[in-house]
Amino acid sequence: MELDIQCEEMSPSRWAELLTTMKSCKTIRLDDCNLSSSNCEDLSSIINTNPSLTELKLNNNELGDAGVEYLCKGLLTPSCSLQKLWLQNCNLTSASCETLRSVLSAQPALTELHVGDNKLGTAGVKVLCQGMMNPSCKLQKLQLEYCELTADIVEALNAALQSKPSLKELSLSNNTLGDTAVKQLCRGLVEASCNLELLHLENCGITSDSCMEISAVLRNKSSLMDLSVGDNKIGDSGLALLCQGLMHPSCKIQKLWLWDCDLTSASCKDLSRLISTKETLTEISLIDNNLRDSGMEMLCQALKDPKSKLQELWVRECGLTAACCKAVSSALSTNKHLKVLHIGENKLGDAGVELLCEGLMHPNCNIQSLWLGNCDLTAGCCATLATVMVTKQCLTELDLSYNPLDDEGIRKICEALRKPSCNVQQLILYDILWSSEVDDELRALEESKPEVKIIS
Repeated sequence: MELDIQCEEMSPSRWAELLTTMKSCKTIRLDDCNLSSSNCEDLSSIINTNPSLTELKLNNNELGDAGVEYLCKGLLTPSCSLQKLWLQNCNLTSASCETLRSVLSAQPALTELHVGDNKLGTAGVKVLCQGMMNPSCKLQKLQLEYCELTADIVEALNAALQSKPSLKELSLSNNTLGDTAVKQLCRGLVEASCNLELLHLENCGITSDSCMEISAVLRNKSSLMDLSVGDNKIGDSGLALLCQGLMHPSCKIQKLWLWDCDLTSASCKDLSRLISTKETLTEISLIDNNLRDSGMEMLCQALKDPKSKLQELWVRECGLTAACCKAVSSALSTNKHLKVLHIGENKLGDAGVELLCEGLMHPNCNIQSLWLGNCDLTAGCCATLATVMVTKQCLTELDLSYNPLDDEGIRKICEALRKPSCNVQQLILYDILWSSEVDDELRALEESKPEVKIIS
């Protein structure tokens, strides 16, 4: 049994009602429910008396250090079987880390700890690392984003990594680590016995100076499947170094996020080689890089390679125009694997989208999710988009936000949605102006097809 409640204010009567339900739940999720430390005292009792409880999510609640202290009393009882604990953005400080250290040291059932977006600081996370080094700790996933960590944390992290072969996922994004610390961390990861599968280092102050060491991790850790270094200024030279590791035969990368990395079209030659030859790669994000049409054309050529198995391509805000759309269309008509295309915030215009639709209509194309927000589209392309919607039954999600489609365009899209052959389940229409009459039509459509969700 699962309890999943989000964004609900808890009255005393409602809370009492839920406590009864929680006694038999396997999963409890209470994100954004205005909980406080007093609620944690009750939750501690639930943890203690409900041996079937394995997952507890309490993100975005003002629990504070006092609340975590209550929770940990339950977590430290022999009957506790909790495996996954989420405490993101709960107003915790380093004071909570001593209590959590005790749990890590004494509770081998706990395999996931998510404590990002709390002001734990370097001193606090050093204490957590001590708990990780206990032989009883079997932690597999550790999330420490936005924890106000500095370069001084790496020595303690590396010591914990050396002693923790069970660790599979490490997220340190949005901490001011810098190149020196990231290099040290990577050297530790290469030496560690853990089979790391996920490493997130977004917005960590990384430049091209760190990329050789990250590349070494990619070469030496064949278990690594998910790497995110977005929002770091690695540039084309850094990407070239990363690709040395990514192209290594032992690298089995599946998901690669390189958004806002100061890449240009010069990187697209290496990226194309990666997409066309690394058959494990299924998802790549290049959002907010100045690839331009020439770079996109190189990527499209790679997508046409039979060895390419890419399923998701994110190229939002990459300086693209209608000039690259013929190449994108050709790739769509050739690549059977691509399921998700984020190409919004590019000046494609109606003419560009008309070209895209030619590829989308091809029998080889299996796109399920298409994002065209803020692409300078008008009602002029909506008839063609409507044809795609009713013809391609694989298409289940369409984003047309921030385009001046007006009543005429929205009506054409609605007409397609009404057709039985249209399988679009989620239509996203943020910041588009339409009349009250069209608004009524949209609401009526949602009522007649409850499986369709229109988000505006």
